[in-house]
Amino acid sequence: MSAQSGQAEEPAPKSVLARGLSLLDAFLPGEADLGLAELAARSGLPKPTVHRLLGELVEWGALERSGPGHYRLAAKLFRLGQLVPRHRLLRQAALPYLEQLHEASHENVHLAVPDSVYTLFVEKVTGRESMAVRSRVGGRMPSHCTATGKVFLAWGGRDRLRRVVDAGLSRLTPNTIVLPGLLHQDLERTVARGVGINHEEAEPGVSAIAAPVLGDHGQVVAALSVTGRSQRMDVDRLSRVVRAAAGAMSARLPALSRGAC
Repeated sequence: MSAQSGQAEEPAPKSVLARGLSLLDAFLPGEADLGLAELAARSGLPKPTVHRLLGELVEWGALERSGPGHYRLAAKLFRLGQLVPRHRLLRQAALPYLEQLHEASHENVHLAVPDSVYTLFVEKVTGRESMAVRSRVGGRMPSHCTATGKVFLAWGGRDRLRRVVDAGLSRLTPNTIVLPGLLHQDLERTVARGVGINHEEAEPGVSAIAAPVLGDHGQVVAALSVTGRSQRMDVDRLSRVVRAAAGAMSARLPALSRGAC
């Protein structure tokens, strides 16, 4: 973890490839660019090494200069991200159901996949009536306090839950569950009702409902969610709508997988 997270720093990477990747991994959501000094601090690498690697990353197209001594992620990374076959297939399958969910809720709707101890948002549909929320395409949020993340934990087995607990259950709001025993109970309720629910656990005033999308062998491969203002969320109605959309998408995935082969 980086020093800014409040946890112990990991050793600086040793291989050239790992060092270059650590510089790309230093960028966080909402940051337009970073300076050389900040990149060196976050990666744990000496400034001369960072300066040399930044030049190579700019030449390759992963980064671009945004000003004297400052860098930002470049379009080549976006193009490569669009080539990830699993995410491309999931987005193709999800878009009709995301649009249906938005029509039914007029709230933010998401497609998410598990990513280590996080939930990663790979698609989002929103509108003028939707409340502004923190999530963004390509952004990650902790699993323990998000509806999609709870889906991945509830159906993801003990190993996934243990990794999340070991990483620390950080408190984002007064409603965030930070005790492992209480989280385990909440995940049991998630399985029983068939949806994950986040009630102001990631952002004050914001709630979400998510349902699992299943792959060929019944494993959870993604989640669909509706996120919006807590006082407007009809949990019972939206739970039914989200479960139906996720079930329909699950049924469609095998046909799309065969067509992509």
